Amino acid sequence: MPAYAGPAAPRSSDVAGTLKLLAYLALSVSLIVLDHRGDWLAQARGYASVAMQPVWWLAGLPSRLGESMRDDAATRARLSEENRLLRNELLLAAARQARLQVEAEENARLRGLLGAAERGGLDVQLAPILDVDLDPTRQRLMLNYGARSGVRRGQAVIDAGGLVGQVIEATPTTAVVLLITDPDHAVPVAVARTGVRLIVYGTGRSDVLELRNVPLSSDVRVGDILMTSGLGGRFPPGFPVGTIAALRPDDSRAFLVGDVDAAAQLDRGRDVLLLRDQAPVGAAPPGAGDAAGAAPSGDAPR
Repeated sequence: MPAYAGPAAPRSSDVAGTLKLLAYLALSVSLIVLDHRGDWLAQARGYASVAMQPVWWLAGLPSRLGESMRDDAATRARLSEENRLLRNELLLAAARQARLQVEAEENARLRGLLGAAERGGLDVQLAPILDVDLDPTRQRLMLNYGARSGVRRGQAVIDAGGLVGQVIEATPTTAVVLLITDPDHAVPVAVARTGVRLIVYGTGRSDVLELRNVPLSSDVRVGDILMTSGLGGRFPPGFPVGTIAALRPDDSRAFLVGDVDAAAQLDRGRDVLLLRDQAPVGAAPPGAGDAAGAAPSGDAPR
């Protein structure tokens, strides 16, 4: 049986650990007391928080960038859609404005037509234009009115400016108008200033007529207004036909040739006026066309 050795001696490591624990406890108590009295730990925490803010900012940067990109994408999509809608609205508004402008101009032309008829005390019929043929060799209008509406062959056609032409064919629902600018058309006219009688011929252009075989001794000047003379019975007298724009000698130097600006707006408008106070002239001989502005009865638009 072993001999009794007595109580074990304390080890040095245990003593050192105990001393460290006591030192830490003392330090903790001291720090608590100092913080309670001087509040210096709160200041230290504040300084540490300030020092750590860049780190926190860098740590949150990816999240902020992602959120910003999402917001930018959503904003771009919303702005793109708004721009598309605004462009569509702008185009629609422009189309409406253009249509209103056209309607306003057309109303102004209609008022001009009706005003001309009222001022002259004329018995007229407003007829809409269905088709236009302004070929250089063929100047025609087709009206959306015909014999059923009282249109008859030989009726004179005018607008707010002056003489347009004459009806050369009338079906039950449509009518064909030979324009004064047709190469086969001639109109007896008189100079408003002097009463000199001349004949104006079509040229195949919608804005220019021609005077031919004007005697050198005639009192005719540039700027003179030409009116229908009433000769031949085809057109009533007193309707404007055009204004002399230029005069020059012909090739023989024995006569003058003149350019005439048409008074009527032959290349625009959607309506014309048919004179209804004329006697029918359907029985006029075909050969009378050259003297009084008539066209062969079989002539029709292509």
